[in-house]
Amino acid sequence: MRLVLQLVARLLLIVALCLGAATIWATFDAYRSVDRATAASAQRVAQALQALYWHEFLLRSSRTREQLLPVPEWRTLETMKLISPGVCVEFQPAIAFEKPLCGQSEGLGKTPPRWFASIVPIFLGSHAEVVRPVSPRAASAGTVVATPDASAAISLAWEYILNVIDVALLMAAAIALLASLAIAHTLAPARTIVTALQRMARGQYRTRLPRFRSMELAMIGTAVGELGGRLEEATEQRAALTRRLIEIRDDERRALARELHDEFGQNLSAILAFANTIETASAKENTDNGIAQDARMISQATHHLMASLRDALKRLRNPLPEELGLEASLVNLVDSWRSQSAARPTIQLDLKGDLADISGPAATTAYRVAQECLTNALRHGAASEITLRIERRAGDDDALLIRVEDDGGGDAERVAQSAGFGLTGIRERVKAAGGSLSILPARGGLSVAATIPLAA
Repeated sequence: MRLVLQLVARLLLIVALCLGAATIWATFDAYRSVDRATAASAQRVAQALQALYWHEFLLRSSRTREQLLPVPEWRTLETMKLISPGVCVEFQPAIAFEKPLCGQSEGLGKTPPRWFASIVPIFLGSHAEVVRPVSPRAASAGTVVATPDASAAISLAWEYILNVIDVALLMAAAIALLASLAIAHTLAPARTIVTALQRMARGQYRTRLPRFRSMELAMIGTAVGELGGRLEEATEQRAALTRRLIEIRDDERRALARELHDEFGQNLSAILAFANTIETASAKENTDNGIAQDARMISQATHHLMASLRDALKRLRNPLPEELGLEASLVNLVDSWRSQSAARPTIQLDLKGDLADISGPAATTAYRVAQECLTNALRHGAASEITLRIERRAGDDDALLIRVEDDGGGDAERVAQSAGFGLTGIRERVKAAGGSLSILPARGGLSVAATIPLAA
Protein backbone atom coordinates (compact mmCIF):
# COMPACT_ATOMS: atom_id res chain seq x y z
CA MET A 1 0.00 0.00 0.00
CA ARG A 2 1.33 3.43 -0.92
CA LEU A 3 2.64 5.61 1.89
CA VAL A 4 0.31 8.49 0.98
CA LEU A 5 -2.73 6.20 1.21
CA GLN A 6 -1.53 4.80 4.52
CA LEU A 7 -1.11 8.26 6.01
CA VAL A 8 -4.48 9.40 4.67
CA ALA A 9 -6.16 6.27 6.05
CA ARG A 10 -4.64 6.87 9.47
CA LEU A 11 -5.68 10.50 9.31
CA LEU A 12 -9.26 9.51 8.48
CA LEU A 13 -9.24 7.06 11.38
CA ILE A 14 -8.09 9.80 13.75
CA VAL A 15 -10.76 12.17 12.38
CA ALA A 16 -13.42 9.47 12.84
CA LEU A 17 -12.32 8.89 16.45
CA CYS A 18 -12.37 12.62 17.15
CA LEU A 19 -15.79 12.88 15.52
CA GLY A 20 -17.11 10.04 17.66
CA ALA A 21 -15.69 11.63 20.81
CA ALA A 22 -17.28 14.96 19.84
CA THR A 23 -20.63 13.21 19.30
CA ILE A 24 -20.50 11.56 22.72
CA TRP A 25 -19.54 14.82 24.39
CA ALA A 26 -22.32 16.67 22.55
CA THR A 27 -24.86 14.05 23.63
CA PHE A 28 -23.78 14.26 27.26
CA ASP A 29 -23.66 18.06 27.27
CA ALA A 30 -27.06 18.44 25.58
CA TYR A 31 -28.68 15.87 27.86
CA ARG A 32 -27.29 17.45 31.01
CA SER A 33 -28.12 20.96 29.83
CA VAL A 34 -31.74 20.16 30.77
CA ASP A 35 -30.62 19.65 34.35
CA ARG A 36 -28.94 23.04 34.29
CA ALA A 37 -32.04 24.62 32.78
CA THR A 38 -34.22 22.96 35.45
CA ALA A 39 -32.03 24.28 38.26
CA ALA A 40 -31.99 27.76 36.74
CA SER A 41 -35.78 27.76 36.32
CA ALA A 42 -36.30 26.71 39.94
CA GLN A 43 -33.93 29.42 41.13
CA ARG A 44 -35.58 32.16 39.07
CA VAL A 45 -39.13 31.21 40.13
CA ALA A 46 -38.05 30.93 43.77
CA GLN A 47 -36.59 34.44 43.66
CA ALA A 48 -39.76 35.80 42.08
CA LEU A 49 -41.95 34.11 44.70
CA GLN A 50 -39.68 35.37 47.44
CA ALA A 51 -40.37 38.94 46.39
CA LEU A 52 -44.06 38.19 46.21
CA TYR A 53 -43.96 36.53 49.61
CA TRP A 54 -42.42 39.51 51.35
CA HIS A 55 -44.82 41.80 49.57
CA GLU A 56 -47.78 39.82 50.92
CA PHE A 57 -46.12 39.60 54.31
CA LEU A 58 -45.89 43.38 54.63
CA LEU A 59 -49.47 43.89 53.46
CA ARG A 60 -50.82 41.41 56.07
CA SER A 61 -48.56 42.41 58.92
CA SER A 62 -51.54 43.22 61.21
CA ARG A 63 -53.47 40.14 60.23
CA THR A 64 -52.84 36.41 60.18
CA ARG A 65 -49.74 35.41 58.30
CA GLU A 66 -50.76 31.87 57.54
CA GLN A 67 -51.02 30.77 53.95
CA LEU A 68 -49.47 33.87 52.42
CA LEU A 69 -48.56 31.81 49.36
CA PRO A 70 -49.51 30.76 46.84
CA VAL A 71 -51.54 33.62 45.59
CA PRO A 72 -53.11 33.84 42.14
CA GLU A 73 -50.65 36.53 41.10
CA TRP A 74 -47.73 34.08 40.84
CA ARG A 75 -49.21 32.16 37.86
CA THR A 76 -48.65 34.94 35.34
CA LEU A 77 -46.87 35.40 32.01
CA GLU A 78 -43.97 36.97 33.81
CA THR A 79 -43.49 33.78 35.77
CA MET A 80 -43.83 31.73 32.58
CA LYS A 81 -40.94 33.67 31.10
CA LEU A 82 -38.77 32.52 33.99
CA ILE A 83 -39.32 28.82 33.22
CA SER A 84 -37.14 27.17 30.57
CA PRO A 85 -38.79 25.12 27.81
CA GLY A 86 -39.48 21.53 28.81
CA VAL A 87 -39.50 22.32 32.57
CA CYS A 88 -42.55 22.28 34.89
CA VAL A 89 -42.64 24.20 38.20
CA GLU A 90 -45.04 23.76 41.09
CA PHE A 91 -45.38 25.35 44.50
CA GLN A 92 -45.48 23.26 47.68
CA PRO A 93 -47.51 23.05 49.75
CA ALA A 94 -49.87 23.24 46.82
CA ILE A 95 -53.50 24.10 47.06
CA ALA A 96 -56.14 21.69 45.86
CA PHE A 97 -56.48 21.11 42.12
CA GLU A 98 -53.41 23.25 41.32
CA LYS A 99 -51.47 22.10 38.27
CA PRO A 100 -47.74 22.63 37.66
CA LEU A 101 -46.76 25.66 35.64
CA CYS A 102 -44.82 24.38 32.58
CA GLY A 103 -42.70 26.07 29.99
CA GLN A 104 -43.30 25.73 26.28
CA SER A 105 -42.59 22.11 25.19
CA GLU A 106 -44.47 21.72 21.92
CA GLY A 107 -42.14 21.69 18.93
CA LEU A 108 -39.18 21.64 21.26
CA GLY A 109 -36.34 19.87 19.46
CA LYS A 110 -36.63 17.15 16.86
CA THR A 111 -38.22 13.79 17.37
CA PRO A 112 -35.40 11.35 18.06
CA PRO A 113 -35.34 7.77 16.75
CA ARG A 114 -36.43 5.05 19.11
CA TRP A 115 -32.97 3.57 19.54
CA PHE A 116 -31.62 6.94 20.67
CA ALA A 117 -34.49 7.53 23.08
CA SER A 118 -33.94 4.09 24.62
CA ILE A 119 -30.13 4.15 24.81
CA VAL A 120 -29.51 7.65 26.22
CA PRO A 121 -31.37 7.22 29.54
CA ILE A 122 -29.61 3.88 30.09
CA PHE A 123 -26.10 5.36 29.84
CA LEU A 124 -26.76 8.90 31.12
CA GLY A 125 -29.46 8.19 33.69
CA SER A 126 -32.70 10.04 34.42
CA HIS A 127 -33.27 13.69 35.39
CA ALA A 128 -33.85 14.59 39.01
CA GLU A 129 -36.26 17.28 40.20
CA VAL A 130 -34.84 20.46 41.71
CA VAL A 131 -36.23 21.88 44.99
CA ARG A 132 -35.60 25.49 46.04
CA PRO A 133 -37.00 27.26 49.15
CA VAL A 134 -38.95 30.43 48.51
CA SER A 135 -37.12 32.23 51.30
CA PRO A 136 -34.18 30.86 53.26
CA ARG A 137 -35.25 33.02 56.24
CA ALA A 138 -38.84 31.79 56.32
CA ALA A 139 -39.16 28.04 56.17
CA SER A 140 -42.94 28.27 56.30
CA ALA A 141 -43.06 30.23 53.06
CA GLY A 142 -42.93 27.01 50.99
CA THR A 143 -40.72 25.59 48.29
CA VAL A 144 -40.47 25.59 44.49
CA VAL A 145 -40.12 22.20 42.78
CA ALA A 146 -38.89 22.12 39.14
CA THR A 147 -39.25 18.87 37.17
CA PRO A 148 -37.76 18.38 33.68
CA ASP A 149 -39.69 16.68 30.90
CA ALA A 150 -37.70 13.53 29.96
CA SER A 151 -39.00 13.37 26.36
CA ALA A 152 -38.28 17.04 25.84
CA ALA A 153 -34.76 16.54 27.19
CA ILE A 154 -34.07 13.72 24.72
CA SER A 155 -35.52 15.76 21.84
CA LEU A 156 -33.29 18.71 22.73
CA ALA A 157 -30.25 16.42 22.94
CA TRP A 158 -31.02 14.88 19.54
CA GLU A 159 -31.46 18.29 17.89
CA TYR A 160 -28.22 19.53 19.44
CA ILE A 161 -26.39 16.45 18.25
CA LEU A 162 -27.67 16.90 14.71
CA ASN A 163 -26.50 20.52 14.65
CA VAL A 164 -23.11 19.62 16.10
CA ILE A 165 -22.67 16.62 13.80
CA ASP A 166 -23.34 18.72 10.69
CA VAL A 167 -20.65 21.19 11.64
CA ALA A 168 -18.32 18.44 12.81
CA LEU A 169 -18.72 16.50 9.56
CA LEU A 170 -17.96 19.57 7.49
CA MET A 171 -14.90 20.31 9.62
CA ALA A 172 -13.77 16.68 9.46
CA ALA A 173 -14.15 16.57 5.69
CA ALA A 174 -12.27 19.86 5.32
CA ILE A 175 -9.49 18.70 7.67
CA ALA A 176 -9.18 15.35 5.91
CA LEU A 177 -9.08 16.97 2.46
CA LEU A 178 -6.58 19.68 3.37
CA ALA A 179 -4.40 17.27 5.35
CA SER A 180 -4.44 14.76 2.48
CA LEU A 181 -3.35 17.45 0.05
CA ALA A 182 -0.63 18.55 2.45
CA ILE A 183 0.58 14.95 2.90
CA ALA A 184 0.56 14.33 -0.85
CA HIS A 185 2.46 17.57 -1.48
CA THR A 186 5.00 16.76 1.22
CA LEU A 187 5.63 13.24 -0.09
CA ALA A 188 5.64 14.25 -3.77
CA PRO A 189 9.48 14.37 -3.85
CA ALA A 190 9.51 10.66 -2.97
CA ARG A 191 8.48 9.89 -6.54
CA THR A 192 11.46 11.90 -7.80
CA ILE A 193 13.76 9.93 -5.53
CA VAL A 194 12.29 6.61 -6.71
CA THR A 195 12.72 7.68 -10.35
CA ALA A 196 16.35 8.56 -9.65
CA LEU A 197 16.93 5.16 -8.04
CA GLN A 198 15.35 3.45 -11.05
CA ARG A 199 17.70 5.36 -13.39
CA MET A 200 20.60 4.30 -11.20
CA ALA A 201 19.44 0.68 -11.48
CA ARG A 202 19.64 1.09 -15.28
CA GLY A 203 23.21 2.36 -15.01
CA GLN A 204 22.65 6.16 -15.00
CA TYR A 205 24.47 6.75 -11.75
CA ARG A 206 25.01 10.51 -12.11
CA THR A 207 21.46 11.50 -11.26
CA ARG A 208 20.96 15.04 -9.99
CA LEU A 209 18.11 15.53 -7.57
CA PRO A 210 16.46 18.88 -6.82
CA ARG A 211 16.91 20.51 -3.44
CA PHE A 212 14.08 19.49 -1.14
CA ARG A 213 12.68 21.75 1.54
CA SER A 214 12.12 18.94 4.00
CA MET A 215 15.26 18.17 5.99
CA GLU A 216 14.63 14.41 5.94
CA LEU A 217 14.03 14.31 2.19
CA ALA A 218 17.05 16.55 1.63
CA MET A 219 19.19 14.06 3.59
CA ILE A 220 17.81 11.19 1.51
CA GLY A 221 18.50 13.12 -1.72
CA THR A 222 22.07 13.82 -0.59
CA ALA A 223 22.60 10.15 0.28
CA VAL A 224 21.23 9.08 -3.13
CA GLY A 225 23.56 11.51 -4.90
CA GLU A 226 26.58 10.26 -2.94
CA LEU A 227 25.60 6.66 -3.62
CA GLY A 228 25.33 7.40 -7.35
CA GLY A 229 28.77 9.01 -7.36
CA ARG A 230 30.35 6.06 -5.57
CA LEU A 231 28.64 3.57 -7.87
CA GLU A 232 29.88 5.45 -10.92
CA GLU A 233 33.41 5.55 -9.57
CA ALA A 234 33.28 1.85 -8.75
CA THR A 235 31.88 1.07 -12.20
CA GLU A 236 34.58 3.12 -13.89
CA GLN A 237 37.27 1.41 -11.84
CA ARG A 238 35.82 -2.00 -12.62
CA ALA A 239 35.60 -1.17 -16.33
CA ALA A 240 39.19 0.08 -16.32
CA LEU A 241 40.33 -3.06 -14.53
CA THR A 242 38.40 -5.23 -16.96
CA ARG A 243 39.93 -3.40 -19.93
CA ARG A 244 43.38 -3.86 -18.41
CA LEU A 245 42.72 -7.57 -17.89
CA ILE A 246 41.54 -7.89 -21.48
CA GLU A 247 44.68 -6.12 -22.68
CA ILE A 248 46.84 -8.46 -20.61
CA ARG A 249 44.92 -11.44 -21.95
CA ASP A 250 45.35 -10.22 -25.52
CA ASP A 251 49.06 -9.73 -24.91
CA GLU A 252 49.29 -13.28 -23.59
CA ARG A 253 47.39 -14.57 -26.59
CA ARG A 254 49.75 -12.77 -28.96
CA ALA A 255 52.76 -14.12 -27.07
CA LEU A 256 51.27 -17.60 -27.18
CA ALA A 257 50.61 -17.21 -30.91
CA ARG A 258 54.25 -16.25 -31.52
CA GLU A 259 55.48 -19.23 -29.53
CA LEU A 260 53.15 -21.60 -31.35
CA HIS A 261 54.20 -20.20 -34.69
CA ASP A 262 57.92 -20.25 -33.93
CA GLU A 263 58.12 -23.57 -32.11
CA PHE A 264 55.28 -25.78 -33.33
CA GLY A 265 55.21 -24.29 -36.79
CA GLN A 266 58.89 -24.89 -37.41
CA ASN A 267 58.79 -28.39 -35.92
CA LEU A 268 55.76 -29.35 -38.00
CA SER A 269 57.48 -28.01 -41.09
CA ALA A 270 60.54 -30.08 -40.26
CA ILE A 271 58.42 -33.21 -39.69
CA LEU A 272 56.69 -32.63 -43.01
CA ALA A 273 60.06 -32.24 -44.77
CA PHE A 274 61.43 -35.43 -43.18
CA ALA A 275 58.32 -37.35 -44.19
CA ASN A 276 58.59 -36.13 -47.77
CA THR A 277 62.28 -37.07 -47.87
CA ILE A 278 61.56 -40.56 -46.56
CA GLU A 279 58.73 -41.02 -49.05
CA THR A 280 60.93 -39.84 -51.97
CA ALA A 281 63.90 -42.01 -50.95
CA SER A 282 61.71 -45.07 -50.56
CA ALA A 283 60.23 -44.54 -54.00
CA LYS A 284 63.68 -44.22 -55.63
CA GLU A 285 65.09 -47.35 -53.98
CA ASN A 286 62.00 -49.41 -54.84
CA THR A 287 61.99 -50.88 -51.30
CA ASP A 288 59.06 -52.02 -49.24
CA ASN A 289 56.04 -49.78 -50.02
CA GLY A 290 55.04 -49.81 -46.35
CA ILE A 291 57.64 -47.19 -45.56
CA ALA A 292 56.35 -44.85 -48.27
CA GLN A 293 52.77 -45.42 -47.02
CA ASP A 294 53.78 -44.53 -43.46
CA ALA A 295 55.57 -41.42 -44.68
CA ARG A 296 52.44 -40.29 -46.56
CA MET A 297 50.34 -40.82 -43.39
CA ILE A 298 52.81 -38.75 -41.41
CA SER A 299 52.57 -36.03 -44.05
CA GLN A 300 48.75 -36.05 -43.91
CA ALA A 301 48.74 -35.88 -40.13
CA THR A 302 51.24 -33.04 -40.25
CA HIS A 303 49.11 -31.13 -42.76
CA HIS A 304 46.10 -31.59 -40.45
CA LEU A 305 48.06 -30.31 -37.46
CA MET A 306 49.32 -27.34 -39.45
CA ALA A 307 45.76 -26.48 -40.52
CA SER A 308 44.57 -26.65 -36.89
CA LEU A 309 47.55 -24.53 -35.86
CA ARG A 310 46.66 -21.89 -38.46
CA ASP A 311 43.08 -21.76 -37.15
CA ALA A 312 44.35 -21.38 -33.60
CA LEU A 313 46.78 -18.65 -34.67
CA LYS A 314 43.96 -16.76 -36.37
CA ARG A 315 42.06 -16.70 -33.10
CA LEU A 316 45.07 -15.85 -30.96
CA ARG A 317 46.80 -13.25 -33.12
CA ASN A 318 45.97 -9.55 -33.20
CA PRO A 319 42.38 -8.95 -34.34
CA LEU A 320 42.01 -7.92 -37.92
CA PRO A 321 40.20 -4.59 -37.19
CA GLU A 322 43.53 -3.12 -36.16
CA GLU A 323 44.84 -3.85 -39.66
CA LEU A 324 41.91 -3.92 -42.08
CA GLY A 325 39.18 -1.97 -40.28
CA LEU A 326 35.94 -3.28 -38.84
CA GLU A 327 33.95 -3.74 -42.06
CA ALA A 328 36.71 -5.54 -43.98
CA SER A 329 37.58 -7.73 -41.00
CA LEU A 330 33.93 -8.82 -40.62
CA VAL A 331 33.74 -9.68 -44.32
CA ASN A 332 36.97 -11.64 -44.01
CA LEU A 333 35.63 -13.43 -40.91
CA VAL A 334 32.44 -14.55 -42.66
CA ASP A 335 34.33 -15.58 -45.81
CA SER A 336 36.77 -17.68 -43.79
CA TRP A 337 33.90 -19.61 -42.21
CA ARG A 338 32.18 -20.02 -45.56
CA SER A 339 35.33 -21.36 -47.24
CA GLN A 340 36.02 -24.03 -44.66
CA SER A 341 33.21 -26.35 -45.77
CA ALA A 342 30.39 -26.15 -48.24
CA ALA A 343 28.23 -28.28 -45.95
CA ARG A 344 28.21 -25.65 -43.23
CA PRO A 345 25.08 -23.49 -42.73
CA THR A 346 24.48 -20.37 -44.75
CA ILE A 347 26.00 -17.26 -43.17
CA GLN A 348 24.47 -13.90 -44.09
CA LEU A 349 26.25 -10.64 -43.34
CA ASP A 350 24.12 -7.49 -43.04
CA LEU A 351 26.00 -4.20 -42.55
CA LYS A 352 24.14 -0.93 -41.94
CA GLY A 353 25.47 2.53 -41.33
CA ASP A 354 28.92 4.08 -41.63
CA LEU A 355 31.49 1.71 -40.14
CA ALA A 356 34.57 3.27 -41.70
CA ASP A 357 35.58 5.47 -38.76
CA ILE A 358 35.03 2.83 -36.07
CA SER A 359 38.37 1.75 -34.66
CA GLY A 360 40.14 1.10 -31.41
CA PRO A 361 38.56 -0.84 -28.55
CA ALA A 362 35.04 -0.50 -29.96
CA ALA A 363 36.03 -2.17 -33.25
CA THR A 364 38.01 -4.86 -31.45
CA THR A 365 35.10 -5.60 -29.10
CA ALA A 366 32.61 -5.78 -31.97
CA TYR A 367 34.85 -8.14 -33.92
CA ARG A 368 35.47 -10.41 -30.92
CA VAL A 369 31.74 -10.55 -30.10
CA ALA A 370 30.84 -11.42 -33.70
CA GLN A 371 33.65 -13.99 -33.85
CA GLU A 372 32.63 -15.73 -30.61
CA CYS A 373 28.91 -15.71 -31.45
CA LEU A 374 29.56 -17.21 -34.90
CA THR A 375 31.83 -19.83 -33.36
CA ASN A 376 29.19 -20.85 -30.81
CA ALA A 377 26.44 -20.97 -33.44
CA LEU A 378 28.53 -23.12 -35.77
CA ARG A 379 30.04 -25.50 -33.23
CA HIS A 380 27.30 -25.92 -30.64
CA GLY A 381 24.13 -25.75 -32.72
CA ALA A 382 22.48 -27.41 -35.68
CA ALA A 383 21.65 -24.22 -37.52
CA SER A 384 20.96 -24.14 -41.24
CA GLU A 385 21.09 -20.34 -41.46
CA ILE A 386 23.00 -17.78 -39.43
CA THR A 387 22.58 -14.02 -39.76
CA LEU A 388 25.18 -11.50 -38.58
CA ARG A 389 23.88 -7.92 -38.44
CA ILE A 390 26.09 -4.95 -37.70
CA GLU A 391 24.25 -1.64 -37.42
CA ARG A 392 25.49 1.77 -36.43
CA ARG A 393 22.84 3.88 -34.75
CA ALA A 394 23.58 7.51 -35.39
CA GLY A 395 22.21 10.43 -33.41
CA ASP A 396 22.41 11.21 -29.72
CA ASP A 397 22.87 7.54 -28.78
CA ASP A 398 25.75 6.84 -31.15
CA ALA A 399 26.18 3.11 -30.68
CA LEU A 400 27.07 -0.06 -32.53
CA LEU A 401 24.61 -2.97 -32.51
CA ILE A 402 25.89 -6.51 -33.12
CA ARG A 403 23.23 -9.21 -33.49
CA VAL A 404 23.74 -12.89 -34.34
CA GLU A 405 20.64 -15.00 -34.99
CA ASP A 406 20.42 -18.69 -35.85
CA ASP A 407 17.72 -21.33 -36.30
CA GLY A 408 19.55 -24.12 -34.52
CA GLY A 409 17.25 -24.29 -31.49
CA GLY A 410 18.61 -23.86 -28.00
CA ASP A 411 17.24 -22.62 -24.68
CA ALA A 412 17.81 -18.88 -24.34
CA GLU A 413 17.37 -18.91 -20.56
CA ARG A 414 19.84 -21.74 -20.09
CA VAL A 415 22.39 -20.12 -22.39
CA ALA A 416 22.00 -16.76 -20.61
CA GLN A 417 22.77 -18.44 -17.27
CA SER A 418 25.73 -20.33 -18.67
CA ALA A 419 29.15 -19.61 -17.21
CA GLY A 420 31.14 -20.80 -20.23
CA PHE A 421 34.44 -19.17 -21.01
CA GLY A 422 33.33 -17.82 -24.40
CA LEU A 423 30.11 -16.21 -23.14
CA THR A 424 31.87 -14.88 -20.05
CA GLY A 425 34.50 -13.28 -22.26
CA ILE A 426 31.82 -11.60 -24.38
CA ARG A 427 30.13 -10.22 -21.27
CA GLU A 428 33.41 -8.89 -19.93
CA ARG A 429 34.32 -7.18 -23.19
CA VAL A 430 30.90 -5.61 -23.67
CA LYS A 431 30.73 -4.44 -20.06
CA ALA A 432 34.25 -3.01 -20.25
CA ALA A 433 33.14 -1.00 -23.30
CA GLY A 434 30.13 0.33 -21.36
CA GLY A 435 27.61 -1.66 -23.39
CA SER A 436 24.94 -4.26 -22.76
CA LEU A 437 24.39 -7.87 -23.82
CA SER A 438 21.10 -9.73 -24.20
CA ILE A 439 20.29 -13.34 -25.11
CA LEU A 440 16.73 -13.89 -26.30
CA PRO A 441 14.84 -16.59 -28.16
CA ALA A 442 14.50 -16.08 -31.91
CA ARG A 443 12.49 -17.82 -34.58
CA GLY A 444 13.73 -21.39 -34.36
CA GLY A 445 16.85 -20.55 -32.38
CA LEU A 446 18.69 -17.89 -30.41
CA SER A 447 19.43 -14.19 -30.81
CA VAL A 448 22.51 -12.71 -29.16
CA ALA A 449 22.61 -8.90 -29.27
CA ALA A 450 25.30 -6.56 -27.97
CA THR A 451 25.16 -2.76 -27.89
CA ILE A 452 28.47 -0.88 -27.73
CA PRO A 453 28.34 2.91 -27.16
CA LEU A 454 30.79 4.62 -29.49
CA ALA A 455 30.90 7.86 -27.49
CA ALA A 456 32.46 6.00 -24.56
